[in-house]
Amino acid sequence: MGKILNPKTSLKARVFLALAFLLLSSCASYRSKVAGAIGAIKRGDYGSAIATIEPLAQKQNDDQLVYLLDYATALQLAGRYQESNQAFELANDLAEVQDYTSLSREAGSLLFSERLVQYKGEAYENVFINAMAAINYLALGNTESAVVEARRMNEKLRLYRDQAKKDYQQNHFAFYLSAMSWENDRNWDSAYIDYKRTYDLNPDIPYLEEDLLRAARRARRTEDLAKYRREFSSKDAELWRRKDMGELVLIYQQGWGPTKRPHPQSFRVPKLFPVPSRTRQARLVVSNGRSETSQEIYAVSEVAIRTYNDEIGKLIAKRVAGVVAKEVVSDQIRQKNKALGDIAGLIMHVSDQADLRHWSTLPESFQIAKVYLPVGEYEIEAIGLDGAGKETSERSGKMKVQVLSRKKTFVTWRSVN
Repeated sequence: MGKILNPKTSLKARVFLALAFLLLSSCASYRSKVAGAIGAIKRGDYGSAIATIEPLAQKQNDDQLVYLLDYATALQLAGRYQESNQAFELANDLAEVQDYTSLSREAGSLLFSERLVQYKGEAYENVFINAMAAINYLALGNTESAVVEARRMNEKLRLYRDQAKKDYQQNHFAFYLSAMSWENDRNWDSAYIDYKRTYDLNPDIPYLEEDLLRAARRARRTEDLAKYRREFSSKDAELWRRKDMGELVLIYQQGWGPTKRPHPQSFRVPKLFPVPSRTRQARLVVSNGRSETSQEIYAVSEVAIRTYNDEIGKLIAKRVAGVVAKEVVSDQIRQKNKALGDIAGLIMHVSDQADLRHWSTLPESFQIAKVYLPVGEYEIEAIGLDGAGKETSERSGKMKVQVLSRKKTFVTWRSVN
């Protein structure tokens, strides 16, 4: 039989038990709070979602970044774009802070859980902070700041590739946002350069052939214009030349990005899983009878899962090292007190569960719908479509917009079911 625990030893055992309980309950608490906010968003109750996450996002602790990301997204959905960008800016600052972890906390993450370490955000999350901020600025009509955010996004990707030696490509969605912003400010040459960068990264984007033809013509890139006219099936639309015309651009965020769950092969390691949604596209309907169906520009979920899987090997290696460390520590305790060593080993292994913190409110994809309209005020609506092109129950509700001469008017909408 093992030794009977003396009062001092019992206290140590109770400390281990208390720590394990806190680790397990903190994960459950995080998931339940996020689930409540997501449920509110799906009901269209953005106020409740904001109220749920706001106090969590304002509290300085190891989870602040992940709550800030969801808080900023909820503010964006509510149309509070300026406040949303303030939250995104703070999230960006937190994500860029040097990833310093004390030796004691690093050891704690090996013995117990990754949840002991401050959440710094996944690489794909840090990149999309700037994409969401750029969308906010476009909705506010601040195209200059939207260009800055697009530049910041691709600068992060360059640093990941050059300094962290990660095989990340430049983000064509960032260049496309930047190109539209430059064009709206009538900086034709910069618009052409970024449209071309977009095309070089992904030539299959809808609208892009027409965009390149228009931008090359306005930037007086005559040789490139002639080349594209020979290569493209699209024609150079003339509507942009008319002073009585402007363009309405819907930036549609579709569905939900991937969710983190324990890996099927190990409860210690998280894995990203796609989230299915019924609404796959949006139809932009204008009060003058015009309509346009959205086209996918960037598959967020697909890219996130791919880039996350590129990094998961390092996490698996760390968790394997954690298993070894747990056995060493529990064996050391067991040599002095077998019962306490057994309890310590059990608690450390049970508490070592996957860190499921993640930006849970990212969209599955970014899509665009564009239509030229005569200058004036319009009532518009975005209507959700399923995979067969049939209408779903999701609608943006009526919105009033002002279309200006030779300018782009940006609106954004998100479907959540």
